[in-house]
Amino acid sequence: MIQVTINIPENANLNEEDAQRFLAAKLYECGRLTLGQAATLAGLSKRDFADILSDYNVSLINYSSSDIKNDASRI
Repeated sequence: MIQVTINIPENANLNEEDAQRFLAAKLYECGRLTLGQAATLAGLSKRDFADILSDYNVSLINYSSSDIKNDASRI
């Protein structure tokens, strides 16, 4: 794992835990991390991470429209 240091303005009201969870949720949303990888980054179990995704407006079901079309064409 790589380590990154970022400076976040204090008025953003984010602590380290919030920043990790936000980053994990957004990386999961864009498909860069699996649910398990994102949960590990967030420091949570898969179940607990799945429960907090809605806090970041991220859907647990992470299917692209092309994946849905491909699946639908197989029916």
